[in-house]
Amino acid sequence: MQFMGNIMINVEVAYALPTEQKIIALKVEEGTTASDAVKLSKMGEVYPQIDIDSGPMGIFGKAIKDPKVTVLKEGDRVEIYRPLIADPKEARAKRAAKIKAQQDTQ
Repeated sequence: MQFMGNIMINVEVAYALPTEQKIIALKVEEGTTASDAVKLSKMGEVYPQIDIDSGPMGIFGKAIKDPKVTVLKEGDRVEIYRPLIADPKEARAKRAAKIKAQQDTQ
């Protein structure tokens, strides 16, 4: 953790499952990275399936390339992403085919 001083900022760490979501509010030192905030939130203890060290993360819906160097700002919400279970392109094609089949039968 590389902190710039004693200035504290408010951030949130969020994780969502299909049936629940958890958002933890934290007060951290300015200079805290996204990865640091996730560790401080102890979200990995609540949800052990989270890969805190190399799992995908984002801030307000925008993926971040390296959570270990992305410094947070006041009010940021770090989101811990789950792995995709289906290829988005394939899922869209299946939905479109299903809709087309329903329209053809009407």
